[in-house]
Order: sequence, then structure tokens, then C-alpha cells
Amino acid sequence: MASYKTPDFRERAALSSQAKQKALETLKARPTLDEAELAKRREAREQREAAAAEASRAKAAAIKAAKEEARAAAARAAAEAAERVAKAPAPLTEAERKAARDARYAARKARK
Repeated sequence: MASYKTPDFRERAALSSQAKQKALETLKARPTLDEAELAKRREAREQREAAAAEASRAKAAAIKAAKEEARAAAARAAAEAAERVAKAPAPLTEAERKAARDARYAARKARK
């Protein structure tokens, strides 16, 4: 039985050249696409890109609308807070607090 013989450089180069030639032949043997098929693919690609661009514009518009709604809500909240502050009674002055305290004291003394 013959033992395994390690191929030398020339044998490896020849095998490599044959493999490259075979790959080239299979590439050349592949049928070419006609113009109609290429146009069909190009049209499909353009439609996909147009749909993606439209979806992107719709998403951007939705984000912009959401931001505008958030700004409007914040403005409404600020206006409501300002209105509550305006409707709130003014804090009592020192003299008013003293008069109220004196009235409570007098009422307490009158009960006894």
C-alpha cells in the first residue's frame, strides 16, 4: 500500500490554478440578467426606498406632533398654576395675624 505523498509547490500551484479556472468557468456560464429583469428589480428597490422614506417622514411628523402636544400641555399646566396662585388669598400681614390672634384670645376669655 502506498503511503501519503505530500504535494510539492508545483502540484499545489497547479491544483490552485485548476480550481480558479473552474470557478471562472462557472461564473461565465451563469446566465446574464436581461434589461427587463434589471428594470423590474430597480423599480422594486425604488418602491421599497420610497416606502421607507414615507414611513420615516410619518414617524418624524408623529414625534413632532407629540412634542408640540407636550409643550401645549406644559403651557396649560403653567397657566393653571398661575391661575391658582392668582386666586389664592394673599398671605396675612403681621398686623392682620395679630388682630386674628387677639380676637381668638378675646373669644377664649369671653367663654370663661
